[in-house]
Amino acid sequence: MTRYTDLPKPVQAGIVIVDPERGTPQRVIVLQFNPDSLERSIAPQAGGGEQQGDRTEALRLKGPAVESWKFTAELDATDQPAVPFALGVHPHLAALEMLIQPPVAQVRANSRLADRGLLEITPVEQPLTLFVWGPRRVVPVRLTELSVTEEAFDQQLQPIRATLAVGLRLLTVSDLPAGHRGAELYLAHLAQKERLAGQLAGGRLAQLGLTGI
Repeated sequence: MTRYTDLPKPVQAGIVIVDPERGTPQRVIVLQFNPDSLERSIAPQAGGGEQQGDRTEALRLKGPAVESWKFTAELDATDQPAVPFALGVHPHLAALEMLIQPPVAQVRANSRLADRGLLEITPVEQPLTLFVWGPRRVVPVRLTELSVTEEAFDQQLQPIRATLAVGLRLLTVSDLPAGHRGAELYLAHLAQKERLAGQLAGGRLAQLGLTGI
């Protein structure tokens, strides 16, 4: 008889912040609980035949599909021993929010440049963000949505339980420079899809009620 404690522990989903030049992980954000579902939206980059009326473009693809992922994650300070309970889920929330916030030092530096009359300031480039959903899906992403619902608080109003709605957009070779580490990781992800698709057993026309085409 197999006991519950004997079952293999599932890997956890999470986010990895990577130095795009060296490829070294700078931070790993592990989702406390794996989401119950993952919503994926995939839209082709068509050749533009519908807009321009060019029938020769109807079956063409301009590039990789535009893909967005959404999921809901839960945080509970009573079940994360690695974080001091006195901080609640603040550290986990802050780590996720900093994925779309520029560093304070860079904001101060840009303010000093603006005070000196420099009108053109280079936007801050964030580290490469990877979303990991198992070993077969490691993809470069941009955080597009982060909605936080804090559901319980301690006596100091520290959030001790929260639900997150997270939206991600996969970054493809259309978004990143040639040779960028993120572009190579996306191509590896696409190649993995090709291999998986090749393992699907082909059907027969008879199963569709057809004898020929």
